[in-house]
Amino acid sequence: LRVVKFRRTGESSRSEEDGISGEHEVQIEGVRTELEPVELGDGAAVPKEFANPTDDTFMVEDAVEAIGFGKFQWKLSVITGLAWANAMEMMILSILAPQLHCEWRLPSWQVALLTSVVFVGMMSSSTLWGNISDQYGRKTGLKISVLWTLYYGILSGFAPIYSWILVLRGLVGFGIGGVPQSVTLYAEFLPMKARAKCILLIEVFWALGTVFEVLLAVVVMPTLGWRWLLILSALPLLLFAGLCFWLPESARYDVLSGNQEKALATLKRIATENGAPMPLGKLVISRQEDRGKMRDLFTPHFRWTTLLLWFIWFSNAFSYYGLVLLTTELFQAGDVCSISSRRQEVKAKCSLTCEYLTEEDYTDLLWTTLSEFPGVLVTLWIIDRIGRKKTMALSFIVFSFCSLLLFLCVGRNVLTVLLFIARAFISGGFQAAYVYTPEVYPTATRALGLGTCSGMARVGALITPFIAQVMLESSVYLTLVVYSGCCLLAALASCFLPIETKGRGLQESSHKEWGQEMVGRASHSPGESQE
Repeated sequence: LRVVKFRRTGESSRSEEDGISGEHEVQIEGVRTELEPVELGDGAAVPKEFANPTDDTFMVEDAVEAIGFGKFQWKLSVITGLAWANAMEMMILSILAPQLHCEWRLPSWQVALLTSVVFVGMMSSSTLWGNISDQYGRKTGLKISVLWTLYYGILSGFAPIYSWILVLRGLVGFGIGGVPQSVTLYAEFLPMKARAKCILLIEVFWALGTVFEVLLAVVVMPTLGWRWLLILSALPLLLFAGLCFWLPESARYDVLSGNQEKALATLKRIATENGAPMPLGKLVISRQEDRGKMRDLFTPHFRWTTLLLWFIWFSNAFSYYGLVLLTTELFQAGDVCSISSRRQEVKAKCSLTCEYLTEEDYTDLLWTTLSEFPGVLVTLWIIDRIGRKKTMALSFIVFSFCSLLLFLCVGRNVLTVLLFIARAFISGGFQAAYVYTPEVYPTATRALGLGTCSGMARVGALITPFIAQVMLESSVYLTLVVYSGCCLLAALASCFLPIETKGRGLQESSHKEWGQEMVGRASHSPGESQE
């Protein structure tokens, strides 16, 4: 018997027996001991009889797992993180509102409308950007939305009157609605074990954006004014626009749209940059499907998940942005118990009396903004231990508890601590939702699923200024009850989600059972090495 050695190929999950050499000995009868050399001309194809005898194949998921996390993903983290730093465009709302209220003598409903119009733009465009990303590519949708946001963000700094800034900030919101697609693009390049941690880590850029916005306001507002603050707040997006040429299109999207060669070239590029070998064999083209169809979100398998996620995202944005706006109002009042009496005194003096943000207000605003960082760390620590669903539920419960504690007549220091904890956990819940949503939908509807969820979040953000700024004038306690009750319901919705995505790979096709491509991989021992 002649012993022939060959190397196994096309497998991203290797067993312990072949982990060292990857070679196997097989005894084959009737094989000649002497082989005849065959010479091929330049550019000639390898004859079929000499092709890979194992005829191995691999999918994009296999390649991403085999190549692993490396230099490519680090670069991608920074570039998509710059897009995610559009938090500056959101944080500016809590600083711009009191400034224009005083400078342009705006009534409270116009101040609230200035915030809401941004969310109207985001709500109206989120599904559109998701559809564009599923139809024409993740990179295409992300680039257009960022350039749109950058253009109108700078232009809004030149608004001469209220109506102009209202329209321009609405157009900024329209562009921001597409920025969450950076998470879709990012997630599709990440190996399973690193996905949750990495998506949470780019959320650090959101936290950095909010902190940088407050620090920028401290320097710019007293000297250059709010117009320069609007212009300078577009800097991260300007930097992204200069670097986005490096971004590749998602290999998962290319395979699904039938562009196998481009997907393979992208995977080889990643392997080269990471210094890792490509799986041998043939890249399998997934069954081509209609992409970006709304009806796919309401198939029997995903209907309940979609509806629950919409409410969870609504509650997240409603509570998060409500707390951001409420923080400014509470700090200006000093504490919860005196806010109602303060409002009555202001009305007695003049309906247009206002107060600019003081240095102490900016300091406290900075402290509560810094809570984003421990929020990321806490979520990072628990999300792979207790799962995505329980992480979201826990975040909502802690936020609700802190909101109820604000009923007590606490001083400014205790108020700052409670707002710090509440914001840490509600931002953590938001981050967990950004991890869970791309994981639960298949590639054909992933961008649309994230886009519609983001759209529902903007509905919550659209409503919240009228609660945090207008209802607050009537009753601070009713305002806190609304936020607390909404988060308790969201905690229940998180528990009722039918699918837990912890330890699962991304689903490629909607025609397979959920997670079928990765069945068995999540059960590998913790000590197993990862490429």
